[in-house]
Amino acid sequence: MLRLLPWSLLGLVALFAVIQAVPYGRQHTNPPARIEPTWDSPQTRALAVRACYDCHSNETVWPWYSSVAPVSWLVQSDVDRGREEMNFSTWDRPPKEPGESAEKVLEGEMPMWYYTAAQPKAALTVEETQALIHGLEATLGTGGGARGRERER
Repeated sequence: MLRLLPWSLLGLVALFAVIQAVPYGRQHTNPPARIEPTWDSPQTRALAVRACYDCHSNETVWPWYSSVAPVSWLVQSDVDRGREEMNFSTWDRPPKEPGESAEKVLEGEMPMWYYTAAQPKAALTVEETQALIHGLEATLGTGGGARGRERER
């Protein structure tokens, strides 16, 4: 059994090296940010940028591990899905149910637990979470956030 251990480790290292050749997960793009919601306050925007923008905008900050498979596959998939569901950078095409965002934060579904574990900057205090929820409700609640403003450069 002990003789198999080095071969098993060598096989895992070889597999790790081979999966690096799969391009998905390293095709990081940040299309131009066009229009974002008309935020109710700068604080709401700052909290959303901190906790949401990496997956829900075209302003993703790609950490180093987002280029290493298989983690890169999860990160890319989450960003692709997040931008598809709600993209704060393309508010000229707002999501069907923008009010759901506050509900997802309230229920603890967003941000994802593994995202805040990997990106501690995104972990909000209880007070910050409440402020984000109230800000998202005020901004996006019943369609008030469907109007946008040109991205300031």
